[in-house]
Amino acid sequence: MSEKAPLLSQAAKPTSPAKFTLVIHGGAGTMDKSRSTPELRKQYKTALSRALLAGYAVLSAGGEAMDAAVAAVSSLEDCPLFNAGRGAVFNVAGKNELETSLMLSRPPSTHPCIPSTRRGVGITLLGHTRNPSQLARALYLSPESAPHTMFSGVAAESLGAPLGIKLVDESYFFTENRWREHRRGLGLPEEPLPYPTKPGQDQDNSQVPLDQLPTGTVGAVALDVRGCIAAVTSTGGRTNKLVGRVGDTPIMGAGFWAEEWKVEGWAHRVLRRLTGKGSKVAMGVSGTGDGDYFIRLATGSTIGRRMKYLHEPLSVAAKTCVEELRRDGGIGGVIALDNAGNVTMPMNCSGMYRGVVYEDGVPKTAIFDDDELD
Repeated sequence: MSEKAPLLSQAAKPTSPAKFTLVIHGGAGTMDKSRSTPELRKQYKTALSRALLAGYAVLSAGGEAMDAAVAAVSSLEDCPLFNAGRGAVFNVAGKNELETSLMLSRPPSTHPCIPSTRRGVGITLLGHTRNPSQLARALYLSPESAPHTMFSGVAAESLGAPLGIKLVDESYFFTENRWREHRRGLGLPEEPLPYPTKPGQDQDNSQVPLDQLPTGTVGAVALDVRGCIAAVTSTGGRTNKLVGRVGDTPIMGAGFWAEEWKVEGWAHRVLRRLTGKGSKVAMGVSGTGDGDYFIRLATGSTIGRRMKYLHEPLSVAAKTCVEELRRDGGIGGVIALDNAGNVTMPMNCSGMYRGVVYEDGVPKTAIFDDDELD
């Protein structure tokens, strides 16, 4: 089975009142608030709002969580402000090696032939895929041609090309600010540039990005009207990472996770029934920060396990795991969402580009750790 359908699939109609939510992040790390300007903050918040509205357009039309999350992440991948797609950082050799992932709490209603055990995919070492998140979607929906859980490099891109995934020359990912960060980080001359800056293609280079030498990612977690949750993540990785380094973004259970389970235990089932909650819990998470620590601690799946086995609320489980990262020396944050529409966005650093949109269609965004969503 191959998949060439557009991102907005024809979804089955919900059997319960509409309830949907989308939460996104654009990376977390050591952001310097004192260096920010109103103009630069506005650029970031506008880009975050644009991504939220792209996903909202899918959800408000009754679309799948998967399609909404991919739409939001694709928007962030196209924006050079963020470390993914167009704005990806360079490795130690001056190349871009992109990563992405997708995971669902259950298969989308638009593709009933997808096995329930096929939870998602991770992809690493991409060098020519314009929108890696769209490649993750295409491979997930093509179990016959792409039966595995993790893919890499040219082989992954060759699978995506027949499915309509756009491939570009590596020069597409060049942005002057990221290049200068890469060269400064290695103590090398910043010029000459490897490619001429094309008019209108790069951001205003007088605006220095808030996150210098970033380690972050972009991500989205969506809840659709059928109660399905999808988590999508995309990144350029760490600035000046070693060639071939694989981070947490494509590793299931580390930088991303989504699952659904039936609540066990008589007392817990009765309590949920008395409070008007269903017998099933679903959740999804996308992480950002120092990926090596997310891998060591299995941060994504641990949030789910704490909810499932300790019966912790989403916010408690997520905050605990982010604090575990801090304890071990890892900076970062997560966005997480459950099927009751609860959202949490804990971080252990100075900032995380983030935002949420509910059924009212009003995007709310924030940047620094002490910012309120507005």
